[in-house]
Amino acid sequence: MKLTKATVALSCLILSSWAHAQAPSAVQARSWAAACANCHGTNGHAQPGMAALAGVPKELIVQKMLDYKAGRTPAATVMHQLAKGYSDEQITAIAAYFAAQKK
Repeated sequence: MKLTKATVALSCLILSSWAHAQAPSAVQARSWAAACANCHGTNGHAQPGMAALAGVPKELIVQKMLDYKAGRTPAATVMHQLAKGYSDEQITAIAAYFAAQKK
């Protein structure tokens, strides 16, 4: 089979799209989760008075974030604004990262 430039270009485009569709890496999730450290502590280990995220079930974090994002849960903080800055896939990756941390 002879490969033309168009075939190679199309293959590269398909592979590029496939790569973007892959789940976020652990490094990406940890980077996104680091933005939460100001309030929720490093790796989700919050200071007294703040909500700790380390060891919280992924499903609970995802639901809470999606509720903030959709405006279903009013926020006394900036959580509703922050949640809107993440895709649902990013929220799921961040939640999985915190769920995997030891309390």
